[in-house]
Amino acid sequence: MERTAPSHETAAPTPADAPVSDVPGLLDGVPRQRGPYGAAGAGVRGPAPAAVPRSRTLRPWRLLPTPAGTPFTFGYALLLCVTSLISAYADPALVHALLQGSSTDVSHLVRTPELVLIGSALWVAGGVTSPFAIAFVLVLTALERRIGALRTAGVFLLGHVLATLATEVPVGVAVLAGHLPDSSLHRLDYGVSFGVAAGIGALAGLLPLWLRLPLLAGFGWMLLQDLLAFTDPMTNWGHLIALGIGIATWPVVRRWYTRRLGPAGG
Repeated sequence: MERTAPSHETAAPTPADAPVSDVPGLLDGVPRQRGPYGAAGAGVRGPAPAAVPRSRTLRPWRLLPTPAGTPFTFGYALLLCVTSLISAYADPALVHALLQGSSTDVSHLVRTPELVLIGSALWVAGGVTSPFAIAFVLVLTALERRIGALRTAGVFLLGHVLATLATEVPVGVAVLAGHLPDSSLHRLDYGVSFGVAAGIGALAGLLPLWLRLPLLAGFGWMLLQDLLAFTDPMTNWGHLIALGIGIATWPVVRRWYTRRLGPAGG
């Protein structure tokens, strides 16, 4: 087999051997030119821009509701301010009549359940400076910023309605069985505390563990102390039931929160 001797002819200079100024896509005195894809040097993409980290700056004003950011909490809080002013400055007889007409006792639940379930949530027991009024603003604001207005309203109403029924229906059964007097059918029962307790339970599921555990432990301990004091056991049981209802919504509210974050949060 014949072997061809290697050629000693000098090859034409390649772009790598050519002067820098003669190579297309390069600039004099610049080691490497990076332009947009499709310009000179097409086919070579520059490195992808680094993701901008989400800001961790504390913004304490976001703890309070705003008309645009948290319309449900903001509007509801204004309504509660109005009813609190009425209960504080209106004629006591008128206030008592309004509260009695809004009470979710057994007698009213049997006759007008929709009216009293809504009406009872228009009042704050203890006024706007009560612990549950303050918790209403802070908790529902935080929850609404995470899952939206309609879903926050749904969590609130779920706790308010179910905890009310869970505490009042046994009273009606006990009266029918003769274990409680008939006067128990007309007990005054109103306020937003059941809905707030459900909101606390739901919000805890969206917080990091180092915040979730102190929130549940502190609020749960407060409710247990109220229950052991035995001053209003039906209401105290209602708060614990509402908290449990909020905790039971964790799978749903976490899914809502993830969807609200979108691809950036996922």
